[in-house]
Amino acid sequence: MSESLHKALSERILILDGGMGTMIQNLDLSESQFRGSLFEDHDHELTGNNDLLNLTQPERIRQLHRDYLNAGAELIETNTFNANRISQADYGLEDQVHAINAEGARLAREVADEVHTQSDRPRWVVGVLGPTNQTASISPDVNDPSKRNVRFRDLVSVYYEAAKGLVAGGVDLFMVETIFDTLNAKAALFALDTLFQDQGRRWPIMISATITDASGRTLSGQTVEAFWHSVMQTRPFSVGLNCALGADQLRQYVNELGRVAPVPVSAHPNAGLPNELGEYDQSPGEMAELIGEWAERGLINIIGGCCGTTPEHIREIAEAVAAHPPRRLQHDQKDIA
Repeated sequence: MSESLHKALSERILILDGGMGTMIQNLDLSESQFRGSLFEDHDHELTGNNDLLNLTQPERIRQLHRDYLNAGAELIETNTFNANRISQADYGLEDQVHAINAEGARLAREVADEVHTQSDRPRWVVGVLGPTNQTASISPDVNDPSKRNVRFRDLVSVYYEAAKGLVAGGVDLFMVETIFDTLNAKAALFALDTLFQDQGRRWPIMISATITDASGRTLSGQTVEAFWHSVMQTRPFSVGLNCALGADQLRQYVNELGRVAPVPVSAHPNAGLPNELGEYDQSPGEMAELIGEWAERGLINIIGGCCGTTPEHIREIAEAVAAHPPRRLQHDQKDIA
């Protein structure tokens, strides 16, 4: 798998899928549909627990993966963004973490293999590890800077459990994504390294941070360059940026990352910035035009979409970048403007 993935990266810009949360929200599922037959009597409200749908609505999740693959995605992300013990505690489902991750990976694997048999291009399954809803490096109490609501060792355990489930389901590589706190990300990367040692093999790791606003920094205060230097020793397969910003706002930071990182650069921006109702209005054509310019300038190796993006966004983005070669892998990227 790793060999075919590297070969594909040398030939073209690879297409990542788009927003899973967006598509699930569009399904407008009821509480009873989130519960399914498995959790009819569960004592917590489950609406909004998108990851649980791997267990309660598997065919709907399969279809969403299929829609993205048919739109041109080559890398599909498991529906496991919040499938960790910390996030699932909000729903009283900590004991379902392994099952949610394993089934999320299995569903994506099934559909990826199905589509691969119908095409000459392979499809790869990316096991997603989200950031959790807690931060290890920022105090939740302005009056007590030393206070933390989660510790590094606890995050390592949480991420190890989730990643082990993803391995059981058959992922090809991992993505530690939407990183707003680098210490959280380091816990995930440490957990993966430990799991790889226990499994006796390594999987490629994609790392994707989030620039939270126009300051150009993550929530924990790092610039793009500082972030790269914080994670480069883990030998990632790729490094990138996602969420928070649209393609127009994210471009300069993707460019900056490409100047310092000698590995493939990925990006999956939002469909513009949210409007006053929290919705994303950027059309597939508008987003594809912006990202087409990225490809023309040689900024990216892997491209997809985050919040607000749909299979149609991915289809038009794939068409916009198809004629352009991938970003060159080299230490000195100063000639890129």
